Amino acid sequence: MIASVPTIETERLRLRALSEADFGPLAAFYEDDRSRFVGGPKRRDETWRMLATEIGHWSLRGYGRFGVEERDTGAFVGVIGPWNPHGWPEPELGWDLMNGFEGRGYATEAARAARDYAYGTLGWTTAISLVADGNDGSARVAERLGAVRERHMDHPMFGPMSVYRHPAPEAAE
Repeated sequence: MIASVPTIETERLRLRALSEADFGPLAAFYEDDRSRFVGGPKRRDETWRMLATEIGHWSLRGYGRFGVEERDTGAFVGVIGPWNPHGWPEPELGWDLMNGFEGRGYATEAARAARDYAYGTLGWTTAISLVADGNDGSARVAERLGAVRERHMDHPMFGPMSVYRHPAPEAAE
């Protein structure tokens, strides 16, 4: 299934297709220890494969995570959106925020728009967010989105995580 990636705009952000141009900021993020909560640190070749996986998810599933940029500057903010890679427990709303963009409400703003897309366009009726133990910032984003910690799990790739359940579409509005 080949899917056209829509562009979604919020007050401050643009959610759009990921591209090769995003590799530099992604590689810098994944080389940093801050990426430890989302599978890092990674070598540049591993980040390249991760970017290809993110882009390929759109072809395989018809949806995926978005590249997020500031509308005013075009600065690459992160990778945020719905996805469900092979082996995942269920469809997830995920967010990876690049260094220097924390604390501005960007993850919450973009994730809310991506969740609206998943519920309204994709027809999802629920979603989870996986938050690595110790990633307090991501836990706060999930809670600001109205998600509730449902259970704990040991993810085979990422280790101990909390599973946050997002409110149903009608409750999320």
